[in-house]
Amino acid sequence: MKNRYILQHIHKTNLEEKEIYGAYKIFFGTLVSESRLKIINLLREGEKNVGEIIDILKEDQTSISHDLTKLKRCGFVKATVKGRFRYYQLNKKTILPLMKLIDKHMSHYCIHILHKGEKES
Repeated sequence: MKNRYILQHIHKTNLEEKEIYGAYKIFFGTLVSESRLKIINLLREGEKNVGEIIDILKEDQTSISHDLTKLKRCGFVKATVKGRFRYYQLNKKTILPLMKLIDKHMSHYCIHILHKGEKES
């Protein structure tokens, strides 16, 4: 399988197919949460601290912190400490370009499904 060799090349280890699909599940599972998607899209505008994210998204601090931990653990966001605050920003090398590609894909292949559903109602 081609993907297996790509991941093995990067990690220089002999990965089992189950491990590869486990990594896919972690990656795509991170994107399943609407709250995490909102955070990702908010951070496309620039870095924010937890308080700013809470104020804008109107979510509780525990949920936001939990989502940020998951996003950080999987490399979607990076955190830097400035004074008393921890600021989060999107991973500009991988996630920002990926989100642009996802937007392009959705505009061509997914948005029409939403509109079709409205017509059927």
